[in-house]
Amino acid sequence: MVIGALAVEISIPGADSLEAKRIVLRSLKDRVRRSFNISIVEVEDNDQWQSAVLAVVTVGNDRQFTNQILSKIVDFIEHSHDLVIEDYRLSLF
Repeated sequence: MVIGALAVEISIPGADSLEAKRIVLRSLKDRVRRSFNISIVEVEDNDQWQSAVLAVVTVGNDRQFTNQILSKIVDFIEHSHDLVIEDYRLSLF
């Protein structure tokens, strides 16, 4: 069993309130969940309007496959028009 964890630091330049930020994040999290069989949650910067840290976790049988899934999620998030990836960290256990 392989557990894959991904932390993604994002900025949301267009967010002018916590409500606007949460709308963008809710949409992103729903789209990622629909596209991949993963868990995703905001874990840091909850009270900051224009930044967030998302944690993504998946479990698989193969390290390469788990790594590919998390890499595809990074690409998926990069193509979101409302936000910018500032940094990300990928770990396999």
